[in-house]
Amino acid sequence: MRLDPDDPRPPFQQVATQLRAAILTRKFAPGEKLPSGPELAKTFGVARQTIQQAIRLLREEGLIVSRQGSGVFVREKTARPVGLRPHIEEAFKRPEVSIDFAGFSGETLHGAVMEALDNIRAGRLTPERISIRLLLPDTGRPWSLPCRVDNGQDEPLFRQRAEKIISRHAQAIVDSVHELRDLGLVPHASADVRISGEPPRFKMYVINGEEAFFGYYAVAEHTVALGGAPVAMYDLMGKDTELFHFALSDGPDSTSAQYVQQSSVWFDAVWNNVAREVS
Repeated sequence: MRLDPDDPRPPFQQVATQLRAAILTRKFAPGEKLPSGPELAKTFGVARQTIQQAIRLLREEGLIVSRQGSGVFVREKTARPVGLRPHIEEAFKRPEVSIDFAGFSGETLHGAVMEALDNIRAGRLTPERISIRLLLPDTGRPWSLPCRVDNGQDEPLFRQRAEKIISRHAQAIVDSVHELRDLGLVPHASADVRISGEPPRFKMYVINGEEAFFGYYAVAEHTVALGGAPVAMYDLMGKDTELFHFALSDGPDSTSAQYVQQSSVWFDAVWNNVAREVS
């Protein structure tokens, strides 16, 4: 493990990236103790403070835990709150990348994939195929949630507002992926959007058919300006949603692997049988 002198990122981020990759690919198994700070500093050729910064970042992402007097260990629990971004970054290092998303707006996915797409433009990542599918709610029909606080009913003006937000993030992903294809940077690249029914009460990601991420949207009162007046709505709050991680690598008979498989089956069924293309 060595740092790339041409990588513009700070050394601690480069160290964190390499350790993260080793954890996600099970080079460091769940429950395994990481090398000590001095050992990592020697391996990477950096100061111990740099290692401490990298360890702090991975701890905040929920990938490792520190045990006083014992050291730093890879977290054992598979279904745990995790950050999506590092897993997206690892996925885009593969020759073929597939991401299926079901949720409210795709805002979090938009933020997570843009850095990877920028790295493709810069030549730092070179996937041969990208496929992204977004399954989003139909803003043209009434919703039971989000709804007005005063009467519990659908609010058309809120759906119009949500449609703009949803379209902005989804279209940004579609345009960015297709730009890479048109520029010849990715030989095969597609990003497609379909809509179906009401907003789900959860968000779900399936990455490369090998990992699934699931989290419930919080339902909270939220006042928004609609038609020039403040309206109290029960809204779905997605930015702080805790995502739980499931992986095929936990073993074919594990609950985690079965969750990934069933998530893919569910997504394909809705996408192929119920969802429709945006007109």
